[in-house]
Amino acid sequence: MSNSLTANKIAETQCPIEESLQQRWSPCTFSDRKVETKKLCSVLEAARWAASSYNEQPWSYIIATQDNPAEFDQLLGCLAEGNQEWARNAPILMLSVAKLNFERNGKDNRHAFHDVGAASANLAMQAAALGLFVHQMAGFDVQKAKDIYNIPEGYEPVAAIALGYMGDPSTASEKLQERDSAPRTRKSLETFIFTESWGQTSALLNTEPE
Repeated sequence: MSNSLTANKIAETQCPIEESLQQRWSPCTFSDRKVETKKLCSVLEAARWAASSYNEQPWSYIIATQDNPAEFDQLLGCLAEGNQEWARNAPILMLSVAKLNFERNGKDNRHAFHDVGAASANLAMQAAALGLFVHQMAGFDVQKAKDIYNIPEGYEPVAAIALGYMGDPSTASEKLQERDSAPRTRKSLETFIFTESWGQTSALLNTEPE
């Protein structure tokens, strides 16, 4: 990745955060470089240790790699056409799946998607710490994924995930190059940190850091 693009993607934060958090972003350009098994295991181990309601750990991950083209194409085929354009170059594709009921009593787990998201956030941050990149996608055919992978009742696909090393942005289409080169932006803390009443910005944000 070019130095200019790297600099462009470092988060401009209101408060200090960990370097790997500043550097994490979701590219559309992946290298065909193979992800080392040791690194992949570390990424999945990070997901394993995410926090979850009642320690239910309601996440599962379906993985396909370029080493098995048939399996890879099967998962790629679940993605929306716009995502297939760039995700086909990633060495690894994944699908996160949530278990919708508590194992301990069978009741609905309304936090299941939250907890799967937490696991995937751990996964993404461990990837960033190892020099890898993750791009999570909402654009995929949920029913097709259920049918292809025989996902049973009580489980729901959550997101598709591309994982790998950053590729050369100049090899991508003009549209994808523009997307990858755009600065990262976020809402300010003042727009979503409230106190006492909804929409009332917390005065803590005006406090000088110690």
